[in-house]
Amino acid sequence: MTPTTMPQEFAIPYAQLLPRQGDLWVFGYGSLMWDPGFSFAAAKRAVLHGYHRAFCMYSERHRGTPERPGLVLALDAGGSCRGVAYRVRRSLAAEVLAYLWHREMPRYAYLPRSLGVRVGPDTARCVTFVADRASPKYAGRLTAEHAARVIAAAAGERGTNRDYLASTVRHMDELGIPAGRIHEIQRIVEGS
Repeated sequence: MTPTTMPQEFAIPYAQLLPRQGDLWVFGYGSLMWDPGFSFAAAKRAVLHGYHRAFCMYSERHRGTPERPGLVLALDAGGSCRGVAYRVRRSLAAEVLAYLWHREMPRYAYLPRSLGVRVGPDTARCVTFVADRASPKYAGRLTAEHAARVIAAAAGERGTNRDYLASTVRHMDELGIPAGRIHEIQRIVEGS
């Protein structure tokens, strides 16, 4: 996991995400479900209300390029989202937040948030990253056909957009998370 230190320009937002006491919780809804990239003490199924998972964020680095952007999942306003809540020991919280900031925030397309997430019978404050609708990377609500065309043709530093979609669907299926619209996009991509 890299980096282990927080860049100076992130110091204020980063500090606001550290829990005042206890362990850190992180909510994963896309690639964090199948490739968290950090150490955790527990992983549990969880539900976030007020946001839904959508292919609404253009990727010009991880799953696309500036010339041919890909699409990645983001939490967009409205509805609910099932995912995975990771409990991170307090001793690793700063290191994990530094890693997540480096991974999720280099293009400022997301808004870091600490939100109440249902984890079993309890609610935990989880760090997660929601879509910034003011970002030029925000794609809005795309048709399944449009999203599939973009995904089928894109690749970036972390691989093809097709692989990102397939890994997400596979892990959602393994976790028993309904993926209706995402399954529809995958069917279109596989047929292209």
